[in-house]
Amino acid sequence: MINRRSFIEKTAIITAAAHLSCTNKKPMITHKFKMGYQLYSIRDEMAKDPIPTLKSLKSMGYEDFEVYGYDEKEGTIYGHSPSDFLQILDDLGISVTSGHYGFSPFLHESDDKLRWFVDECIKAARAMNSNFITWPWLDPKYRNIENFKVMTEKLNLIGEQVSKSGLGFAYHNHGFEFEDHDGENGFDIIIAGTDPELVKLQMDMYWVMHSSDTTPKELISKQPGRYVMWHIKDMDKVSRDYTELGNGSIDYLDILPDPQESGLEFYYIEQGGNYAHNSTRSAADSAEYLKKHLQKFL
Repeated sequence: MINRRSFIEKTAIITAAAHLSCTNKKPMITHKFKMGYQLYSIRDEMAKDPIPTLKSLKSMGYEDFEVYGYDEKEGTIYGHSPSDFLQILDDLGISVTSGHYGFSPFLHESDDKLRWFVDECIKAARAMNSNFITWPWLDPKYRNIENFKVMTEKLNLIGEQVSKSGLGFAYHNHGFEFEDHDGENGFDIIIAGTDPELVKLQMDMYWVMHSSDTTPKELISKQPGRYVMWHIKDMDKVSRDYTELGNGSIDYLDILPDPQESGLEFYYIEQGGNYAHNSTRSAADSAEYLKKHLQKFL
């Protein structure tokens, strides 16, 4: 017969051993955000054949993508209808959560023509199960204060139309928005003149560090919750061109903002060129750097 004291001692030993066994197990690591990639970064391979390119990117750890180059006249993306492209995504177990669409040519078109184009973008985004439609670019000939004011009006119109469709709309910055025009700049005009509920922001951190006198953290502190997407890319230490993550001068361990304060929903690694080897190798190298150094924050 086991006495009470012996029973308690043995139970304590078993409990301690079980606790030790649990603490020796590695904790399961989960990340709130899928590792994303802007497909413009690998446009040469996407132009050859998107399916093996997407398979290769998935093998690197990418789960989510941002598209570019929708042809509204043909109704195609990478040579496929958006619904067919979604089937490709579903077969691979990956997603497209945002797209860069060609709004710049419509800056001085009528509101009716703009609404038609926005409807085409909405149809494409819905067919791909995307969350966001993004304005990514402004033609250099339009980069003056008056046109920034015109663009701000257009952004609100687009944002209202997209929001009514149940999707989100965002503006993606480059460096030209931060250029000084006699004490004014385009970025301040966009921020002040757009409705935060209709026009969200996609922060390109490379361009913030390259061309502005502020930081991603400072920008987010002024517009918390509005920066729903990020572009993460590095800057060559000499040329200041794009480069693979970890090869450049941007210390993301220092400048990476708080995702919650940002309102972050999706992020995408990007490298528009200046590959150390080729676009595929750059995608792989940047993925490895992010997984090793930055993914724990995401």
